[in-house]
Amino acid sequence: QVQLVESGGGLVQGGGSLRLSCAASGNIFSIADMGWYRQAPGKQREPVAAITPGGSTTYADSVKGRFTISRDNAKNTVYLQMNSLKPEDTAVYYCSVRTRGWDLKEIASWGQGTQVIVSS
Repeated sequence: QVQLVESGGGLVQGGGSLRLSCAASGNIFSIADMGWYRQAPGKQREPVAAITPGGSTTYADSVKGRFTISRDNAKNTVYLQMNSLKPEDTAVYYCSVRTRGWDLKEIASWGQGTQVIVSS
């Protein structure tokens, strides 16, 4: 079993910044891709950013140039630095991590979600 603990959400004015963190713990032999998703009220969950073990990144078009995903493999932690925030970035943000356990089984886990509210 893998536990993901998110932190860093909150209320911020438009144009401001927030940094989200997601730390993984538990039955972890290795970690593959790590990513962030978000779900706004009344909308489907959508991918925001992802990062491979080697550090290659992908971003949704809506956040390119404003958000930066990074990871600390030693700490099993993924970060999302969000700059120039817009009201349309308001959503619950979820981290997602693919891990391989000591039993060599691969699973995908989700964080509990952290609320980000951007005021205009």
